[in-house]
Amino acid sequence: MRRHRNVKIVATLGPASEDYQTIRALHEAGADVFRLNMSHGSHESIAEKHRIIRQIEDELNSPIGILADLQGPKLRVGQFADGAVDLAEGAAFRFDLDETAGDATRVCLPHPEIFAALEPGATLLVDDGKIRLKITDCGADFAQTEVVVGGTISDRKGVNVPDVVLPLKALSDKDRKDLEFACELGVDWLALSFVQRAEDVEEARELVAGRAAILSKIEKPSAVKWFDSILAASDGIMIARGDLGVELPVQNVPPIQKRLVRRCRTAAKPVIVATQMLESMITSPMPTRAEVSDVAAAIYEGTDAVMLSAESAAGSWPVEAVSTMDAVAQEVEDDPTYVQIIEASRVVNRESVADGIVAAAREIAEATDIVAICCYTQSGTTALLTARERPRVPIIAMTSLRHTARRLALTWGVHCVMTEPLERFKMAVLDAVRAARAEGYAQPLDQIVVTAGVPFNVPGTTNILRVAPCQEGLISATDPG
Repeated sequence: MRRHRNVKIVATLGPASEDYQTIRALHEAGADVFRLNMSHGSHESIAEKHRIIRQIEDELNSPIGILADLQGPKLRVGQFADGAVDLAEGAAFRFDLDETAGDATRVCLPHPEIFAALEPGATLLVDDGKIRLKITDCGADFAQTEVVVGGTISDRKGVNVPDVVLPLKALSDKDRKDLEFACELGVDWLALSFVQRAEDVEEARELVAGRAAILSKIEKPSAVKWFDSILAASDGIMIARGDLGVELPVQNVPPIQKRLVRRCRTAAKPVIVATQMLESMITSPMPTRAEVSDVAAAIYEGTDAVMLSAESAAGSWPVEAVSTMDAVAQEVEDDPTYVQIIEASRVVNRESVADGIVAAAREIAEATDIVAICCYTQSGTTALLTARERPRVPIIAMTSLRHTARRLALTWGVHCVMTEPLERFKMAVLDAVRAARAEGYAQPLDQIVVTAGVPFNVPGTTNILRVAPCQEGLISATDPG
């Protein structure tokens, strides 16, 4: 299914979008990747969504990516005797390990690992940052605080600790079970929550054992601080602006988003900008102008994908939200300023033969009348490197591996076509020409660029480039390969 845009759309599935008709409508409206939120729903319901997606993929012959998003450890207060209490600014309030119901002076925080890491002066945030407290004294089993920003605190509200790296692993016991279930199910991407350092990613990679690509969610200040090492350990990145905006001053988030997108582009690793992109469409068929501008800003930055969360999972207008995002993307990418911004932010990276080949392909396409770049890829690396160039023409990724095609559904500008395993470059050129014409990217009088690695079917061997006419009869039988 050809898209008339380069940026990809990730749609979260949930109660508003769990049946066949809605999921198919979401894909046809523009969803390239579906997110399964492991925080909600049983394994049975998640498996059913997965089955429906794969059914639609087969019916439409369109590779679809599936992203399983692990919950991560959740830090929450205990319960209150009256269900909730009001905290006034300047009041003293204590967190401890006593499981007795809380009151206006204290409540249980059943996470001793937090107390072990706290220091006086650190900040505690409750209920997505609505309540802010400053630690005045702490020990192995308590934290005495002063209320800086008051409000109502109630049972099981979440707690954020932005100032310290917590001695918590990114994978809880539930996450480990969910990880194994998702990998056995056959998801393409696994998103890790609560990533604080590269070691969290490496632990997950051992458990995944190559069965899925790993996407690290950047939602904590420590992840921003150690971003380069986390990026190196990950296959992709999600900028989760919701929690990031809780733990950091909100004005810090936009420049962080821009910096992280640039670094991901330089590393040729896909990046998703997520959270509250079209939030008002949970209840309204129309987004706000500010939301549209937010989506557009991420696209102008060159992000690989933009994501819908509650808008498509629990909102009243899931298909309309995807259609709106698709329309915004097409309009932005048709803007001449978009091309100028993307090309001005391109980073030159020439460290290997493959780097040189994909750069040459982009330069040839821009200097001549080439209509598409067609790259053969087994691991997906050549397609990722080609996408890093952000060429003006479409990228057609040819692969014989279904899981590679599905993972590339998240990558900017890449349209995947399944092909049989090949042994000769001549046949690769013929297949590329046929695919470009069949998928609507080329006409008989057009030309395309074909890149591949010889010998075939060996990852990391991209070493050949050919400009090919799209009339099959013009490809001589004497061509090498």
